[in-house]
Amino acid sequence: MEETLLDREGNAIAYLDFADEKTIYLWDGTPVAYLENENRLYSFNGKHIGWYEDGVIWDLSGKKAGFNKKTVPVFAKFEPFKSFKKFKPFKSFTEFAKMKPLKSSNLSNENLMAYLKKGEK
Repeated sequence: MEETLLDREGNAIAYLDFADEKTIYLWDGTPVAYLENENRLYSFNGKHIGWYEDGVIWDLSGKKAGFNKKTVPVFAKFEPFKSFKKFKPFKSFTEFAKMKPLKSSNLSNENLMAYLKKGEK
């Protein structure tokens, strides 16, 4: 099962593949992050970058960084063609998860693509 991940403008940026170890891929097939216990979001370099809960990607400050189609605050735009998946890098040792902040109704200032790629190997 896959779930499209959109930015705050409704652009399809990535997708979450639940059948592939809960890996998040960009549309060009690049694996950029994955979910671990309690829906913690990690980059492949082991950095804890947020959470995925209730169809929303929450950043470390509790702001909304990304959405699924049901939670996006605007009309979802057309999804681009998916490229073949690229090889996933080995997962680095994961750092301890940050304390979960209170969830905010505010949107993150960082665009979703940059947010997901910040921990790229």
